[in-house]
Amino acid sequence: MTIYSIGQLSKLTQCKIPTIRYYEGIELIPATSRNPGNQRRYHQDHLKRLLFIRHSRALGFSLKEIRQLIHLQTCAKHSPHEAHSIAKQHLLEVQKKVEKLQALEEELTAIVNSCQAGDSIHCQVLDALNEGDIPVTDHANL
Repeated sequence: MTIYSIGQLSKLTQCKIPTIRYYEGIELIPATSRNPGNQRRYHQDHLKRLLFIRHSRALGFSLKEIRQLIHLQTCAKHSPHEAHSIAKQHLLEVQKKVEKLQALEEELTAIVNSCQAGDSIHCQVLDALNEGDIPVTDHANL
């Protein structure tokens, strides 16, 4: 059985050491054993779990969703296919964000295109933002 130090686990997963400790603290990865020098020792299961978490985070899943997905992997009372509904809901949220970002792009494009670069006295971007010439949608919560 391969044993990893926290530094080795960090390098293998591209996950920072404080993050690994955090995940262990909130029980997303199982508690580790310690060597006689009180250093954490991780095993293949830790590596697999951490890679699962990292991939899930890269896809934008929240820690709450990841906890649910992990539970579905390990609990015999639930079907692992329940993960489909979690992923489907996450996909809907991502699609909503994409729509908001596209609207934001359109608004910014209109503002930038309204600028006449040759006018050295007025900045039409600032004028547009101050005067509200271009309809503005709230994009603060993307």
